[in-house]
Amino acid sequence: MAPAGGPGTKKGILERLDSGQVVIGDGGFLLALEKRGYVKAGLWTPEAVCEHPDAVRQLHMEFLRAGADVMQTFTFSASEDTMESKWEDVNAAACDLARDVAGKGDALVAGGICQTSIYKYHKDEARIKKLFRQQIEVFVRKNVDFLIAEYFEHVEEAVWAVEVLKEVGKPVAVTMCIGPEGDMCGVAPGDCAVKLGKAGADIIGVNCRFGPWTSLQTMNLMKAGLGAAGLRAHLMMQSLGFHTPDCGKGGFVDLPEYPFGLEPRVATRWDIQKYAREAYNLGVRYIGGCCGFEPYHIRAIAEELAPERGFLPPASEKHGSWGSGLNMHTKPWIRARARREYWENLQPASGRPFCPSLSKPDA
Repeated sequence: MAPAGGPGTKKGILERLDSGQVVIGDGGFLLALEKRGYVKAGLWTPEAVCEHPDAVRQLHMEFLRAGADVMQTFTFSASEDTMESKWEDVNAAACDLARDVAGKGDALVAGGICQTSIYKYHKDEARIKKLFRQQIEVFVRKNVDFLIAEYFEHVEEAVWAVEVLKEVGKPVAVTMCIGPEGDMCGVAPGDCAVKLGKAGADIIGVNCRFGPWTSLQTMNLMKAGLGAAGLRAHLMMQSLGFHTPDCGKGGFVDLPEYPFGLEPRVATRWDIQKYAREAYNLGVRYIGGCCGFEPYHIRAIAEELAPERGFLPPASEKHGSWGSGLNMHTKPWIRARARREYWENLQPASGRPFCPSLSKPDA
């Protein structure tokens, strides 16, 4: 199967999903750029779009080559409550970078907002919606293709976000950073999905905080809730690129390794191929990643779902399917690894003999 060629006529996000097309999201920016020296841990704000635009553009480009169909603006936590006077320039620059890269392929641009820092202290609906509207005004001015409200741990605030996003007439996706136990107020995943669907979200799902397998459990509960309520929405998943079976309700942020010691938990490309297949089999058609998802993980999604999509991404030119490139190796025991069965069944060692396989969350 040959890699895809140049860009064609672009269809909108709902046109793609309504036709049954698989849409591949991009991966994580915050942790990737922190490791590269462009984002400071703590507030996790995206000044890099103004201070180091080439670094952000390069990561967008790598996700595009890996098969991403969506360039999400790097605007996580870029509202006035966290960035003060810099928020507008940051949002505008992020839109320009995403659009520049999206134009080099068949990708769409999604303007992204997230939960606010003030909700858990001051549940001021009018104030919070004003913060959302400020970002949305920039996205509308920059004519993004659709909107994403992501990383919400309280469904009430996520509903407020959807209500604001729906005001401008663009397709709306919303993802919550919850696990099978539900949001931080105890609202079950299925009930969260129903509330978001009734608020008017076109695409509903989960992102961040939990690894692929936990996120699949949550997504299954959300799907069941929507079905029981007779609601229709496209499903979306952008999980962590880390294994987190030992997470509590708060997700990976409560693990003692967060954020600087997570590397031993990184999912392999083969793990992500399995995640992509299971998500697809669940009925999810918008599949991407969040923190820990590097471009090779996005390529793994694109390669696993290439039969459904009909093509491979450009980055697959340098990657043999299931390790087939190892057939050229001079050592026979390495040549023997050039097969799917080997990589599907491998139990990779961490190389850390005195480290536990699981941790105890701090909260």
